[in-house]
Amino acid sequence: MVGSAGRGSGKTKFVCSLIEKFSSKHNIIGIKVTPVQKANGACPRGGSGCGVCSSLKGHFYITEESDNTADKDTCRMLAAGAGKVFWLRVLRKYLEEGAAALLDVIGDDAVSVCESNSLRGIVEPDVFVMVKGCGAQSDKTSAKDVFRYADRIVIFDGDKFDIDVDEIELIDNRWTSKMQATAIIMAGGDSVRMGQDKSMLPVDGQPMIKYIVDRLRPHFNQILISSSDVSRYSFLGAEVIPDEVAGRGPLGGIASALKASANELNFVIACDIPQVDIDLMKMLLREGKDFDAVIPRTGQSKYEPLFAVYKKSALKAIEEALLSGNNRIIDALGSSKVKYIDLNDVLQLKNLNTMDDYREFVGKKDNAAV
Repeated sequence: MVGSAGRGSGKTKFVCSLIEKFSSKHNIIGIKVTPVQKANGACPRGGSGCGVCSSLKGHFYITEESDNTADKDTCRMLAAGAGKVFWLRVLRKYLEEGAAALLDVIGDDAVSVCESNSLRGIVEPDVFVMVKGCGAQSDKTSAKDVFRYADRIVIFDGDKFDIDVDEIELIDNRWTSKMQATAIIMAGGDSVRMGQDKSMLPVDGQPMIKYIVDRLRPHFNQILISSSDVSRYSFLGAEVIPDEVAGRGPLGGIASALKASANELNFVIACDIPQVDIDLMKMLLREGKDFDAVIPRTGQSKYEPLFAVYKKSALKAIEEALLSGNNRIIDALGSSKVKYIDLNDVLQLKNLNTMDDYREFVGKKDNAAV
């Protein structure tokens, strides 16, 4: 989904560049959404005669574009190579109803590029890009409402964007974009309950840690491995960060990795969570923009600090805890601004702590592949 901060931001040009890149190998559906405050009322777009409001006979109206020669946004999408292009005009209060009808038209498995700000408030896309002009133009109200959801903010100078479209990919029919964030994989534990190095247990014919790296790589512009055994993980093609002070557990590893990170925003994950919940991960990263740390929990006492987000701003409190001899992550964040995300039947994490856990995970994967 592509939104815009204001008019003339280059939103449609950006959408068309994505369609041009991917339409040769994928059937891309183009979508434009235009919310209307009141049918046949004062034009919310600041003009008259465009027909958007007057064309509404009910709560919403969906049309398919057939002209690839005109200069309308939908025509430009079709000309760029979209297989089909749909335009949803909808009364703002019925946006959810209109979106549901649109999904019925395009199908659940469609690969789409959608122009909209308002739709982001009710639909969570794989990637939400906000395009912004480089001038001093104030943001639209609809943009202000959804800016916090942006996975990427792209600046358009009137000629080009400050992002290479190659940074956006389609993997298994899902959009991905490298975030300006670092993934830190914790691989410094002793694997006592497992009885062997869990990070090297095979998953789909490769070490578990490589399996995790491959799932994270499309989403981050930097990946770090927290481990004092630098040579052991050199095959991953990621920088390995040893603990500055040995024997301080995961907290010491997090501190050393945060210092080495090139980004303010950091996602920390243990090397025994191969089933990476990408949607939960992205939720934590979005929330992390406003907090020093974002940590999932079950109930009021079971925390998941090794599937969590830490900003560099948390480093001061972490280092103070380490200096005082306190190695507990939750204690170290006592003076920090932390948000806790409650897990439930939908949002869950599964660590592989024992060989039984590992065998169960591999068995489920094998059964799913049959």
